[in-house]
Amino acid sequence: MTAPAHARSSAELIRAEEPVLAHNYHPLPVVVARAEGTWVEDVEGRRYLDMLAGYSALNFGHRHPALVEAAHRQLDRLTLTSRAFHNDRLAEFAERLAELTGLDMVLPMNTGAEAVESGIKVARKWAYDVKGVPADRATIVVAAENFHGRTTTIVSFSTDETARAGFGPFTPGFRIVPYNDLAALEEAVDETTAAVLLEPIQGEAGVIVPDEGYLAGVRELTRRKGCLFVADEIQSGLGRTGRTLAVEHEGVVPDMVLLGKALGGGIVPVSAVVARRDVLGALHPGEHGSTFGGNPLAAAVGTAVVELLETGEFQQRAADLGVVLRDGLARLVGRGVVGFRARGLWAGVDIDPALGTGREVSDRLMREGILVKDTHGSTIRLAPPLTITGEELRSALGTLEKVLAQGA
Repeated sequence: MTAPAHARSSAELIRAEEPVLAHNYHPLPVVVARAEGTWVEDVEGRRYLDMLAGYSALNFGHRHPALVEAAHRQLDRLTLTSRAFHNDRLAEFAERLAELTGLDMVLPMNTGAEAVESGIKVARKWAYDVKGVPADRATIVVAAENFHGRTTTIVSFSTDETARAGFGPFTPGFRIVPYNDLAALEEAVDETTAAVLLEPIQGEAGVIVPDEGYLAGVRELTRRKGCLFVADEIQSGLGRTGRTLAVEHEGVVPDMVLLGKALGGGIVPVSAVVARRDVLGALHPGEHGSTFGGNPLAAAVGTAVVELLETGEFQQRAADLGVVLRDGLARLVGRGVVGFRARGLWAGVDIDPALGTGREVSDRLMREGILVKDTHGSTIRLAPPLTITGEELRSALGTLEKVLAQGA
């Protein structure tokens, strides 16, 4: 008989996964059993400071009391109806999320990839019904080095060969241009363009922050050319960069915003397409749906997340502590760090390749009690919960300094 999970060591649990789990991830060798706030604990009781926050899914930390309470309260009442019926939690969730983002209507879904897929469908439907693009001719312009998910349609316009290779044939209808290049974007947009789909900050690419004025330029260009600006804020949104949405740093209001990750509070998957009324109004009954999208449990947790953001406290924390993060990283440039990009509590840190790959540095930090995740080459990402304290953040930066000083 298989021993219960709590009786097995980290090493035993990792070995047990090998023959029964698909090998689509290469996680760090830590087995988390408990968590609270910014800290996680493995099965042996070792504690780690979480500096990744589930790629922003845990913006409010692990098991935030207000979010756990909202989930418990809803679990005792109603969890699922499907959209075949109304439920008493969905209206408030949609009202408050629309108001928080400054847009009109909400299409609730579950995962981030579902939000992106839904946004693509909505943009195409709008192009045919409102803009008048001929049937099956709509195009969507995207940026190179993007990360919007891993469905077959989404990897069709990825430039990451690891994500693409072996998964064709690919979905047509996408044009790829360099990120942060308005001239290339202008060239790619024509009368068939339904939308320009961009991350305001490219996360998986290494937290790539565009030049000042780029997002405003995208907004102006899409208005002038008569197509939609769709902002994928699944990682960058909901407080991470010091604003509710990253586009707010340039005072930009897109036609459509894609949200996920933090919207579920680290408790349940919740995502949403939020858009202008005339854009989401292109959908009619039977044209799109989701059994779990907008379920009462998700709506209750999502509403509690919006309530936390309505105060502005978490946005301000990210802005204030973002200064600590930038200043700390700036001091490490030339001392193991060759460069970094940061906005709010989010940074991509390029480690001197002589000191190791991003994975190797992540392993060393793990052994020192700090959890981060690598991306391409020697780059690591830092995205702690917005509940982190200044003391915890400075301690993490100190540990990074120590690990880099130890060399390869």
